[in-house]
Formats: sequence, structure tokens, C-alpha cells
Amino acid sequence: MKVIVDAQLPKRLSDYLASKQVDARHTLELSKKNATPDHEIITIADEENRIVISKDSDFLENYIFKSQPKKLLIVSTGNINNQQLIDLFGKNLEALMSLFEKHSVIEINEIEIIVHY
Repeated sequence: MKVIVDAQLPKRLSDYLASKQVDARHTLELSKKNATPDHEIITIADEENRIVISKDSDFLENYIFKSQPKKLLIVSTGNINNQQLIDLFGKNLEALMSLFEKHSVIEINEIEIIVHY
């Protein structure tokens, strides 16, 4: 699995995913860092076959209207601390990997994983 973690989420998340053998990049690693516009993140994700992980609903709207990015994980947890976020991903990583084999847009929160497309 290859992902790009958007600016609203901590670099610690991409570091955690990388420690679990996920090919993970954070927007901080891009040339414009966290100022990278959404359309550039989408381009990078689609060219590199990465899943965009974001809290930003703009990515979902872009998917609905333009089918971009190709794969999207929306994090809808509200405000949780970084350790709770890491724990959430740790608990659900295998399920997410499996779901992304067949689906394009998935949402995760503290209670459930929701498949949208």
C-alpha cells in the first residue's frame, strides 16, 4: 500500500505507517511542504498510485465531481490526540489495506470504517 498523508494529519502518522511497511509520504516531504495545493497532492497521489489520507472534505468533493484522487481515506475522528490516531490506524490497518483492494473511498472514525465507493 502506498499513501500520502495530508497536512491536517501529523507526520507521526506517516512515520508510523512507514514502520508498518506502508510506502508513506507526508506533505511535509513535498517541495511546497504543507502549503502544497490539493490539486498537486492529487496529481502526485494518482501518478504514484497513492491513497490520499486526509481530514479535508475538499478531497471527497473533488472525488465526487472529478473522480480524483483515485483512492481516498477520509479521517473523520474530530479532534483526537496523535496517540489515539496512531492506535486507530494500528487497530484497523489490515482491514483498510484489504478494503482498498476493491474500493476507492473509505472513511474511518473511532467507531467504524465506512466504504463509500
